[in-house]
Amino acid sequence: MNLSSSVPETCHFASDWAADALTVALVFGMFASYIPQHLRIIRAGTSIGFSPWFLLLGSTSSAAAMLNIITMQGPVLRCCLEVQSFGKCVEITSGVLQVGSQWFLFSMILVLYMVYYPPNLKYVELEIDTHDSRPVQRVRSDIKSNEWRLSIIVSQAVAIHLAFITLTTFFLLFTADPSPDPSGPRPYQIQLWAKFLGVTSGILAAVQYAPQLQRTYRLKLVGALSIPMMVIQSPGGVVMALSIAMKPGTDWTSWVMYAVSAIMQAFLLAMCIMWKIRQRRLHIDDFGRPLGPPLSSSTESIVTAEDDDGEFESHVVDVRVVEESSEADEAAPLLKPQVRVTHKGGILGWLERLRS
Repeated sequence: MNLSSSVPETCHFASDWAADALTVALVFGMFASYIPQHLRIIRAGTSIGFSPWFLLLGSTSSAAAMLNIITMQGPVLRCCLEVQSFGKCVEITSGVLQVGSQWFLFSMILVLYMVYYPPNLKYVELEIDTHDSRPVQRVRSDIKSNEWRLSIIVSQAVAIHLAFITLTTFFLLFTADPSPDPSGPRPYQIQLWAKFLGVTSGILAAVQYAPQLQRTYRLKLVGALSIPMMVIQSPGGVVMALSIAMKPGTDWTSWVMYAVSAIMQAFLLAMCIMWKIRQRRLHIDDFGRPLGPPLSSSTESIVTAEDDDGEFESHVVDVRVVEESSEADEAAPLLKPQVRVTHKGGILGWLERLRS
């Protein structure tokens, strides 16, 4: 089907400078909120603190929301073929720009999570005791840890989901009979697919914060999460929902995900602030490492916990078979004291590690 032969005859949208200014502010606000999170992971050299389930649900939810608004605004997007001004084209498709930016920025967190996943947590480590005068030796096996294996599956599932809904969306848009009026009724299959994307996006957004809330609660640490990002995004999500609701050709399925995400993110923000206060009281950083002079190199891993009497305990990891999986993650700070993880190779290095 040739898109140019089916250009709507009524593509006249009045300019709304207030809505346009709000869109620009929201796009800049999204970049301003996500960039600190990206830089935090890169500078720390680790992605400890993120739940792979949170990243899976968030990536699929934002992808579904992006394809929902593309489906809903299909006739509006065709109007770009008719209007003479590039600026006007950008104006009438600004909703797609907003949602697409949000999807891209969140997906970058998943990419950075994989790139900066701690190497010492990727594989099961074995402790070999020869029962003689030689000390116990720790040897890294070729067996992937449970959480690293899960992280690989998550990244593959996100890619497959994105490819499937993208191909389905554009197949329906190219094969459905377009409405002569962009604001008119849409074909049944378009309405059904858009509703499916919007509802699943909202459900995934509501569920996505449950594993992250659970993980942050069990860690009792902020980890790699960025509090400034959440401070901006919690109220920003409500504003973004209102902005999308004002766009032509959208309905509640297009904005519900952002409203739900804003509420759930506010709960996560409150928890992180609570743990931040606790960390200052215990004199540890966001990854559980003591603040102050470096500890001796003999200390492998320290668990800082507070018992009922307000006293603090220290436990040294001493096991024969060590699989530093999610269960260990959520019970103890996983970074060794004063150790910075360095990664080389960028995206190529990430792909090489996925193959290993």
